[in-house]
Amino acid sequence: MTRPGRVLETAGAWLLGVLCILPLGYAFWTAFHPSEFSTRFVPTAPLTLENFVKAWAAAPFARYFVNTIALVTMILAVQLVLCTLAAYAFARFAFAGRSVAFLLVLVQLMIMPDVLIVENYRTMSRLGLLDTLAAIGLPYMASAFGIFLLRQTFKQVPRELDEAARVEGAGPLTILWRVYVPLAKPVYVAFALVSVSYHWNNFLWPLIVTNSVTTRPLTVGLQVFASVDQGVDWSIITAATMMTSAPLLVAFLLFQRQFVQSFMRAGIR
Repeated sequence: MTRPGRVLETAGAWLLGVLCILPLGYAFWTAFHPSEFSTRFVPTAPLTLENFVKAWAAAPFARYFVNTIALVTMILAVQLVLCTLAAYAFARFAFAGRSVAFLLVLVQLMIMPDVLIVENYRTMSRLGLLDTLAAIGLPYMASAFGIFLLRQTFKQVPRELDEAARVEGAGPLTILWRVYVPLAKPVYVAFALVSVSYHWNNFLWPLIVTNSVTTRPLTVGLQVFASVDQGVDWSIITAATMMTSAPLLVAFLLFQRQFVQSFMRAGIR
């Protein structure tokens, strides 16, 4: 690439980076300054934490945090178990219909979750689970992405390790736990990061299936808080937005290197 081309590429990358960070910069500025400075930039404007205090007092954000943490933990725990067992079966066991079953898993990757909202709602209604955390998490507990990712990882494990473990008297589940799972740790980290981030920010399905404060996650609670009925005070709204997104932002800043390395080792491009 010629030097002018590299200059244009670098300038374009910086421009895209600035455009992407502008909304976050505005939210940060507005959240830490009085409301009269929400639409104008004054370097000498006083800093304040009053917006966070008002936002926390105006809605049950503590309950929303508990709901969200319980939700993402429940989904991730079940996903890790189900995806590990399914991927191990697809990678190392020969059974009738294995290719067809794996093809159906791949087809699931091509279907947007929003397409199934109506049918999922009917299913949750028949099960009597509406307005519960279980109703939010059940449609996502069998992750096709996780099965595919772990299956590809397990297929790369040398079969000699299986044979050596069998010689020592290990059964299939022991081999899975002692051989395959430790070797796939970077992949588990990558998948956990994707799963937690997605379900922490998921909005449409929780909005449809929940009706009460006791089950609303942060995304739905923030939407209710920022509705017109509450009044439009951008300083308080952005403060609430910063509170709800802060855990993910802090986690990314603290574990940025592990975040990138896990994806590189997992082979995600």
